Amino acid sequence: MLTVRKSQDRGHADHGWLNSFHSFSFAGYYDPRHMGFGNLRVINEDRIASGTGFGTHSHRDMEIISYVLSGELAHKDSMGNVKGIPPGDVQRMSAGTGVTHSEFNHAAGQTTHFLQIWILPNVRGIAPSYEQKTFADAEKRGVLRLVASPDGAQGSVVVHADAALYAGLLDGLEAVTQPLNPARKTYVHLVRGALRVNGQPLAGGDAALLENESSLALTDGHDAEVLVFDLAA
Repeated sequence: MLTVRKSQDRGHADHGWLNSFHSFSFAGYYDPRHMGFGNLRVINEDRIASGTGFGTHSHRDMEIISYVLSGELAHKDSMGNVKGIPPGDVQRMSAGTGVTHSEFNHAAGQTTHFLQIWILPNVRGIAPSYEQKTFADAEKRGVLRLVASPDGAQGSVVVHADAALYAGLLDGLEAVTQPLNPARKTYVHLVRGALRVNGQPLAGGDAALLENESSLALTDGHDAEVLVFDLAA
């Protein structure tokens, strides 16, 4: 079964300094039909205005991934990490027993556009940890590149969750076919461009939710950037 969730059906909050679209219930957006998918709990598409950001706040027992699309995200946390996250980098923070952090856009005249992703962990009460790796466009061109996994396979960042995340860039005749375990769930989030998922057309911001499916086919991409989540049911 494949279900398409259109971009315009997501929750939306415009705070002036922050323009955010919520794929699942978050903060002031609540929809009991969209509380998450498998162990994927949050995908927020955030745009942070220049000179603003998220002040210091806390998390615990959550796997948090930042995927920057444009601009740069400045990160500072209670573990002592002070990092800049540019496009092409994947940042993973395991909140574990508790962590505080802030995220800002310090660039003048430039918006930071990124995806904030939360995945429920399969182990609680671990020590907080941080990881950040670069995945060049060439690694994602015409393929699904593993960027996050439980065991750090293929140089991916490690998530303490029964989940894997792939990123791909597809255009023109480029296509990807990947077998799926029907006992698991697959979530396809089209970051930008256009793409067909098992024949169904998606536009930027759309998602495809797959259950009881044995294969994934990504075709007919037009400047498409896509994230594919392999998730516990």
